[in-house]
Amino acid sequence: MQLHGVLGPVITTFHDRSEDLDVAAFTRNVEALIAAGLHGIVVCGSTGEAALLSEDERRVLLEAARGVVPRDRALLMGAGAESTRHTLRRCADAKAAGADAVLVVAPHYYANAMSLEALRVHYRAVADGSPLPVVLYNIPKYMHFALPPELVAELAQHPNVVGIKDSSGDLNMLKGFLAAQSESFAVLTGNGGTFAPALAAGARGGILAVALFAAQRSLQVYEAHRAGRTAEADELQAALKPLAAVIVAELGVPGVKTACDLVGMTGGTARRPLVNLDHVAEQRVRALLSGVMTAA
Repeated sequence: MQLHGVLGPVITTFHDRSEDLDVAAFTRNVEALIAAGLHGIVVCGSTGEAALLSEDERRVLLEAARGVVPRDRALLMGAGAESTRHTLRRCADAKAAGADAVLVVAPHYYANAMSLEALRVHYRAVADGSPLPVVLYNIPKYMHFALPPELVAELAQHPNVVGIKDSSGDLNMLKGFLAAQSESFAVLTGNGGTFAPALAAGARGGILAVALFAAQRSLQVYEAHRAGRTAEADELQAALKPLAAVIVAELGVPGVKTACDLVGMTGGTARRPLVNLDHVAEQRVRALLSGVMTAA
C-alpha cells in the first residue's frame, strides 16, 4: 500500500458516566473526518487511548470505522503490544476486522532490555507473521527510547514493512529515517508542530492528532507543499504549531477531546485515569482555536 497525505488518529469516544464506548459518536467523528478530506484513519493509536482499551473494544471500533471508511482511504489499526505473541494476535484481529495495515509501536515496558537485537527479532517476527502490511511507530515520548535508524533501514527492506510514523518531532531523527524511504517504504511524521518542515525534508505525509480538530488547515499545509507553494505552507504551518504544542503535546488526549467538542465533533470524557481539562485549560484551548478559525 502507498501511504501519503494526512491521516487522523481518531479519538475513542466514551459515555460520560459509564465510560463505555460510544460507538455512534465514534462513527460520526470518523465520517466527519473522511468528509473533510483526510486521506486515512488510524484506530486505536495513542490519541485513541489504545492503552486503556480491551481487545473486544478495539475490534468494535475497527469494525465501526471499516463500515464508513471507503476503500480508497487508508484504515490503520494500532497493534503494538508488550509481547511479540500478543502483537501478532492483534495483527490477526486487525485483519479479521477489516484494517488495511497495522501501526506497531515497539514493546517498551522493559525498555532497558530493548536492545538493537531484541527489537530486530521482534519486528522481523511481526513482519513475517502479520497478515497485514506493517507500519513502524517511533514515539520516544512514550517508549522512552527511539528506534535506531539502522534498524529502520534494515526493516524497510522487508516486503511486509511499508512505512514508519515518527512522532519524535526531531527533524534530525526524521531525516535519519528518510534515508530508508523508497517506493515501497514511506516516512510519515506524527508531529503536527513540524508538519511543513517534515514534508519539505521528504516525508510523504503525517498521522496528525491536530488534524482531528484542524483538518482543513492540516490539508492546506499538505496541498500547498505538494503544489510547491513553500511560503504558503510555512505560513499555514505557523497556525498549526501552537495547536500541536499546547492542545496535543501539553494537554494530551483530554486537550484533543476538548478541541473536538469545540469544533462540533464529539470529544467527550477521557477514560480514567486520564482527567478531563479544568475550566482554565479549556479556555486556553478555546482561545487557540478561536484564533485559527478566525484566520481561516
